[in-house]
Amino acid sequence: MNTQSTIEVRSKLREVKPWVRRFARFGYIAKGLVYVMVGVLAALAAFGSSGDTTGTSGALQSLAAIPFGEVALWFIGIGLIGYIMWDFIKAIKDPENEGTDAKGLIKRTGYFLSGLIYTNLALGAIKLASNTGSANGGNSEKTISAKLMEQPFGVWLVGIVGAIIMGYGFYELYSGAKGKFISKFKTYEMNDKERKIALLSGKIGLISRGIVLSMVGFFFIRTAYTHNPNESKGLGGALTELANQPFGQILLAIVAAGLILYGIYQIIKGRYQHMNYG
Repeated sequence: MNTQSTIEVRSKLREVKPWVRRFARFGYIAKGLVYVMVGVLAALAAFGSSGDTTGTSGALQSLAAIPFGEVALWFIGIGLIGYIMWDFIKAIKDPENEGTDAKGLIKRTGYFLSGLIYTNLALGAIKLASNTGSANGGNSEKTISAKLMEQPFGVWLVGIVGAIIMGYGFYELYSGAKGKFISKFKTYEMNDKERKIALLSGKIGLISRGIVLSMVGFFFIRTAYTHNPNESKGLGGALTELANQPFGQILLAIVAAGLILYGIYQIIKGRYQHMNYG
């Protein structure tokens, strides 16, 4: 990043209130905990235990059934609000200086879609915690694609959403393989063990989630092609699809471990990611 770009990023970040950045860090930790749960449940399913392949909403439903689960759900629900705010800030104010070229707009659109998805998840967690509803554990992706297809040019909208999700999945896979994400961390505040854990969890975690997101994007594109919302699948559907392949249990176990590491990476990200300067 050149000097001018660095100055612009710092200027934009200073426009964001410090409490918002702290709240966003809390949000990354909450998101990380959800993915650790998804990975653990998928790992239990892979090894034939009592777990099941499920997405983020299903993980919250499982959490609600354990002792002190409601307390954890409040923590996650409130924390995710911070993450959602940061996603929308990244999409609108562009503090990370993604720009307005094609690549930048795709990434910023991805942040906006992420904000919408996690808004639904945060509301589900709060409803479960307050015993006022469910976490919408069904296939919300199917609902989204069905609503989009009701709009003018709906098939194209579904296809575009799928392409963006798939593209972001490829980006995460590439980012994990290259390990460049570590440059966004305040490594000078980390000891050797923390740096190694951050690098390992980030590499494997981003590759695993990139694979799953790419599959989710493919399902949306298939929905657009077939005009059938039932073809849309989310995280849980992608994991189930993996489990149904040859050597499915092995594949599921590998991706489950990767999703657990992705959750750990998000928790570390909440603690050490650059969100301010000075």
